[in-house]
Amino acid sequence: MSDIPQERRVVTAIPGPKSQELQQRRVAAVAAGVGSTLPVFTARVDRGIIEDVDGNRLIDFGSGIAVTSVGASAEAVVRRASAQLQDFTHTCFMVTPYEGYVAVAEALAELTPGDHAKKSALFNSGAEAVENAVKIARAYTKRTAVVVFDHGYHGRTNLTMGMTAKNMPYKHGFGPFAPEVYRVPVAYGYRWPTGAENAGPEAAAQAIDTITKQVGAENVAAIVIEPVLGEGGFIEPAKGFLPEIVKFANDNGIVFVADEIQSGFCRTGQWFACEDEGIVPDLITTAKGIAGGLPLAAVTGRAEIMDAAHAGGLGGTYGGNPVACAGALGAIETMKELDLNAKAKEIEATMKARLTAMQEKFAVIGDIRGRGAMIAIELVKDPATKEPHPEAAAALAKACHAEGVLVLTCGTYGNVLRFLPPLVIGQDLLNEGLDVIENAFAAL
Repeated sequence: MSDIPQERRVVTAIPGPKSQELQQRRVAAVAAGVGSTLPVFTARVDRGIIEDVDGNRLIDFGSGIAVTSVGASAEAVVRRASAQLQDFTHTCFMVTPYEGYVAVAEALAELTPGDHAKKSALFNSGAEAVENAVKIARAYTKRTAVVVFDHGYHGRTNLTMGMTAKNMPYKHGFGPFAPEVYRVPVAYGYRWPTGAENAGPEAAAQAIDTITKQVGAENVAAIVIEPVLGEGGFIEPAKGFLPEIVKFANDNGIVFVADEIQSGFCRTGQWFACEDEGIVPDLITTAKGIAGGLPLAAVTGRAEIMDAAHAGGLGGTYGGNPVACAGALGAIETMKELDLNAKAKEIEATMKARLTAMQEKFAVIGDIRGRGAMIAIELVKDPATKEPHPEAAAALAKACHAEGVLVLTCGTYGNVLRFLPPLVIGQDLLNEGLDVIENAFAAL
């Protein structure tokens, strides 16, 4: 486990000379389509600090996009994964199985919402999990159509690009996409025409009307939604929206899939974000925070639905890799031991208080939203018109990076700053990062 002093330290320009040298090698060897938010090359990571090859220490408000919730070198993850590495790295679960895969499936059955019988299948990435959830739903319902939502993000494979709302950079030039994917409105409270208080019931009615008229409920295999929409801008669907969609799915024999890839595993102050309104999904997809940074993903759901696919119909050579499974058991151990749900709620209280104070000073902050350690601010040119201000988001991110705070942007309009600190970040570091953000606003 790394043990880095939990202090921000800027000793060179960012990126520094060693990072710039590595960047030249990267440009020569790595495909240009693979981007990077900030080209500082990482040497070590511990809790809330990323140390680069030049010796700079950056406050981490990104967690590798919500992956390293327990930290990027958590003791239990390192211990369990190291022990597994000594024993074997791979057999392929579809050839000769091993206990770790089964233990992860048991943990997912225990942690995910609902007390019904559950089963899981393990994969490598979030997109793979979503794609397999659709396969399972189609096998179970014998239907083909898939319903997704405005501002949704589900991955970069052909099917999941088709399910993703945002064209640039995810879909542009990569079509044609898989058929039988239909998009309907979501309750985006801040931008709902008749006001946030009406967004839940009105958006649900519109979505259901569109599905009924344009697709036919009897043709829909699955409705797939992120309970907090991640890439689309950390949109929390207005209260009442999700329960209405779930009721419609249940009434029409449609499999309801909660895509918890970014919002799962204590990120929102609950094990899963759908618990906020008591949603019990038929299937739930997980990845990102599941294994402390090792590549692992899962589809977990009602046993009778999960068993609908024929033997051999699900799988993949690396799916449920034994080292990644060991890491997942270590990550879950850490989440329970440190009560990271409580920690996420503490982070929310600190961030929302500080950001609300900033909103009073800086008119560019149109909306503050999110839950737990999944918080965002939407930036606008004018609070009255709510015209998106992507240039401000880019400028603020750049200013924070120069001062040694890693922040990420997102949103369909590119105007959202999102904050995903590791759940193990220290309170002093969290406040220092917020100080840098506030100073960046003042300079802007």
